Amino acid sequence: MDRKDYGIRTVVNASYEETVPRVIEALKKEGFGVLTEINVKETLQKKLGREFPKYIILGGCNPELAYQALTAETEIGLLLPCNVVVYEKEGKTIVSAQDPEAALSIVGNPSVGPIAKQARERLARAIESLKP
Repeated sequence: MDRKDYGIRTVVNASYEETVPRVIEALKKEGFGVLTEINVKETLQKKLGREFPKYIILGGCNPELAYQALTAETEIGLLLPCNVVVYEKEGKTIVSAQDPEAALSIVGNPSVGPIAKQARERLARAIESLKP
């Protein structure tokens, strides 16, 4: 599992089509539902008439963690949900999740830190579970 400054990433040994439902199931096992699915390839083709590789943005939400975060910091909804992307690049399928600790660190509210840490741990486990 690779970790960027703002994300948690892995390359999956499966096709894009096989990976998307696996990601949704892995998120579910960690208490996240998928609130939104944005098919970037389809949207850019429809809106701009442009080709783009297979790419989907999944808006993941753990209701309990979201409630805790919103209770601690009302406007934190601007940084929710936790996005997870699945895409193809150079014949590989990549899954990358937003790092909640990095994203929510801009809030500056110390009570949000433990919530972000728990969300990060859950997302990291979901991403790790996708490895062969």
